[in-house]
Amino acid sequence: MTVVARPLTGKVALVAGGTRGGGRGIAVQLGAAGATVYVTGRSGAGERSELDRPETVEETARQVTAAGGTGIAVRTDHSSPGQVRALVERIAAEQDGRLDVLVNSVWGGDPLTDWEHPLWEQDLDTGLRLLRQAVETHIVTSRYALPLMVARRGGLVVEVTDGNTARYRGSFFYDLAKSSVIRLAVAQAAELRPYGVAAVALTPGFLRSEAMLDHFGVTEDTWREGAAQDPDFAHSESPAYLGRAVAALAADPDVMARTGRALATWDLYKEYGFTDADGSRPDFAAHWARNLQERYGPLGEPL
Repeated sequence: MTVVARPLTGKVALVAGGTRGGGRGIAVQLGAAGATVYVTGRSGAGERSELDRPETVEETARQVTAAGGTGIAVRTDHSSPGQVRALVERIAAEQDGRLDVLVNSVWGGDPLTDWEHPLWEQDLDTGLRLLRQAVETHIVTSRYALPLMVARRGGLVVEVTDGNTARYRGSFFYDLAKSSVIRLAVAQAAELRPYGVAAVALTPGFLRSEAMLDHFGVTEDTWREGAAQDPDFAHSESPAYLGRAVAALAADPDVMARTGRALATWDLYKEYGFTDADGSRPDFAAHWARNLQERYGPLGEPL
């Protein structure tokens, strides 16, 4: 069998929310597969978002190019329809109307999530803002980006979420946001199917984002030291693992067979054979079944 080193050469992707974490991992791995990747987010050079993190869209774009693709940074607030429309118009003009992969990875909800209180004790404005940030931004982006894919009658939409089952995720607005994103994939799949465009939801396991590494006081090189604080961290995965899952889906000529489904890295690695950056194959569902199910209950069946 012939192995194609860069199966996405000539393809164009938009990773909305590609500044850091899973979005950055996806953008870089799409680049490693040869794609031209537009990386968007609110944190640009010299201007941070309200999260006040150091990562920028320009840095992600440089990593995409270094990996073998072409990274293009466009600072964009995806809650602004005008900014998103201008972004898509730019992609259409620069890429002759081509867009093959849309990744909706906008999140930014960590500081807005209340893990301590039930709905009736939470701040309503904060909770609704989380939903606007984590769900409305995806809708706005798809509204303007999908016509490019429909016109070419092909492509892939990936809605990045947390969990692929109906299991409650521990906080009302967080759960609603993440489960809503799965439904966005289902709804888009139904409307896009006649045009040959696939839409899926995709979850990582325990993701080692930059913020998570900072939380444990480790780096990607020393991350295993974090397991001393939390044994579950030993079963975490890097953003590259999620990125390789997306790249594998984007390169799959039969991806339409998966449209409308909620997928997970822990299943896709078995089917596509990819590994994490260190050559390992983390399987958080298996770890959950062995070590956490008795305490927290089963993860449940995929939606």
